[in-house]
Amino acid sequence: MAGMMRVGLGWLLSSLVISQVQAFYVPGWSIKSYKEGEHIPLMVNKAYSDNTQLQYAYYDLPFVCPPAGKSHASGLLSGQSISLNLGEVLRGDRIKISDIDLTVGHDSECTFLCDQQVTRRDLRRARELVKDGYVVEWIVDNLPGATSFVTVDKTRKYYAAGFKLGVTKFDSSTGKPRYFLNNHHTIVIRYRTAPGRAGEAGGKVVVGFEVYTKSIGPNNKRENGCPVELQDIEDNFELYMPPNNTDGLSMSEQLNNHYDYLDEGDDEDTITIPYSYSVYFREDNSIEWDRRWDLYFVNQEEGSRIHWLAIINSLIICGLLSGIVIVILSKTIRTDIKGYKEGSIEAGRKLKYVPRPRSPKSEKQGLGLLEQETEAENQLDDASDDEALEDVTGWKLLHGDVFRRPQYGHLLAPLVGSGTQVLFMAIGLISLSAVGILNPSFRGGFLSFGCGLFVFAGIFSGYFSAKVYKGFGGVNFGKNALITACFFPGLLFGFVFILNLFVWAQASSTAIPFGTLLAIALLWLGIQVPLVYLGSWYGYARSGTWENPTKTSTIPRQVPQQAWYIKSLQSILFAGLVPFTVIFIELLFVFQSVWQDKSGYYYVFGFLSVVSLILIVTVAEVTIVTIYVQLCSENYHWWWQSFAVGGGSALWVFLYSIWYYFFKLHITGFVSSMLFFVYSFMACCVYGLLTGTVGFLSAYAFIRKLYAAIKV
Repeated sequence: MAGMMRVGLGWLLSSLVISQVQAFYVPGWSIKSYKEGEHIPLMVNKAYSDNTQLQYAYYDLPFVCPPAGKSHASGLLSGQSISLNLGEVLRGDRIKISDIDLTVGHDSECTFLCDQQVTRRDLRRARELVKDGYVVEWIVDNLPGATSFVTVDKTRKYYAAGFKLGVTKFDSSTGKPRYFLNNHHTIVIRYRTAPGRAGEAGGKVVVGFEVYTKSIGPNNKRENGCPVELQDIEDNFELYMPPNNTDGLSMSEQLNNHYDYLDEGDDEDTITIPYSYSVYFREDNSIEWDRRWDLYFVNQEEGSRIHWLAIINSLIICGLLSGIVIVILSKTIRTDIKGYKEGSIEAGRKLKYVPRPRSPKSEKQGLGLLEQETEAENQLDDASDDEALEDVTGWKLLHGDVFRRPQYGHLLAPLVGSGTQVLFMAIGLISLSAVGILNPSFRGGFLSFGCGLFVFAGIFSGYFSAKVYKGFGGVNFGKNALITACFFPGLLFGFVFILNLFVWAQASSTAIPFGTLLAIALLWLGIQVPLVYLGSWYGYARSGTWENPTKTSTIPRQVPQQAWYIKSLQSILFAGLVPFTVIFIELLFVFQSVWQDKSGYYYVFGFLSVVSLILIVTVAEVTIVTIYVQLCSENYHWWWQSFAVGGGSALWVFLYSIWYYFFKLHITGFVSSMLFFVYSFMACCVYGLLTGTVGFLSAYAFIRKLYAAIKV
């Protein structure tokens, strides 16, 4: 036990060292440098919002300038799609080359882009997106266009990815909202001399990409299309079109053109939106190229104290549980085993050395010597059995039932197999992120590697599923392998496919293209299923069975009445609350990054790796303590219970997500709300499967070790 503690302490210390590099990353495989006068492609991606889960490809918006198809000096055509990896497609990216001209070292005070004619219907669409707070993402040299901010103490600048599509202002006289479109973009490219030989040859590298937006009305316009004034703008471009018929409306109603009912009219009525942009190149030697992403993380670094608080909180809870487990293992159980063995030895001595009295009654009846000895031995056997029953209580009585096959074991084995698959995937993702291989500069890398690791971890899924299945006495490992490969992945695929039908109907880029769905299905059926079968074959046919230390009796023992806190649901809820408190603080940051602040990046995987390690240890210890208490109550139905107790914290995470939706988020629309709840449910199922498997394997190892220490 001391050795296990030393190993665990070593892991914790090494993880704490990893957490120190919470913002470490590998920014790219090679530095791209540009020479004076060279064209830099600006790519447009998508529009997204914190108030909805629906994203839209930028060039799919009907009120923006469509690509003209002109050729750039780099050989790329505007409107040309950029090849995407699997993760980029899954996260809704749709990257294309734009018409905006960026030439290194050449500033442009104003360049006219287009006059876009939009209908009344398209204008309503633009107003809805501005109302929902949509943000646009452009990309230059793999950097997302950012809005620049200053920290509270005004000592550092930091970036938030994206820029506002428009702004909402409230009328001072009526208090009603008015919506304005940002139709002029000021682009600031920050650069420095490239390192090495490229810099000696005059090369420059991009270290910052900032976008500042303005809303300029159609009347502020020169002959070349550019605005007359870019500094003091009084007339903004309001997303409003007067109605076809103003008869019957008072002059004040006609002037207050932000009333919603004034938008009533022919949907095909048109209005022209002028678009223009400015470009400025500014040298900035304060930013190293390999640290250029740090500006996107500055705001997160201010919360490092909270992350440390989360780790300290987790360590305290884990330490208390470790103390309880040590007491159980080193004192309680050892004392019980010692008493059990001493009782068995004492009973053996009594049987061996007990005197054999001869009763007068037997002499009078004329019993022979053999009959008298047999009668005395039977009396002693009865007495020793009664004494043993008085001494042996609790978990020691279950040696003949504790390894009895559970009901529906043919489902438990595949779930444990899928849980190990998710566990190996999670370990791989967090490890690669903690060392910096998976980082925001590798767009879509986290999802791409996640899918790849999940598919190739199928071999572990098949192996562990087959081992558990074989321990349950299963004979058809092929059927078990098929269930393992198709049950849980099939449920996930089915959920995603059904959700996709709703998102497709919204014409959102969040929808996964049919070709990508087909590719995922091929990965699942063509690679993962054979790997699961291979792992199952090896685990069932080539490796040994997990031998149980005691034999199972023929007749099952009756389970006595259980205390209220040991019953299934209560113990799952109580035990699940402990791991939830371990991850609660870190969960706040994860939820904020995923649901509430999509312009930021969650990139403190050093802290996350430490909290995850503590979580695994906590889940194992909570399950061991809970199952030990259950066994002491003479309840041997622990197989499913250990899996449920291990995954019990998933219930609390899902309840927390419901609370987060109602009290923290401002999601609007049925489809967006459905996406939130279904994706949260799927994430909790994956998390519960992982922790449930940890709990099951920990309890199984504990019980085998426990009953191997007694001789029956």
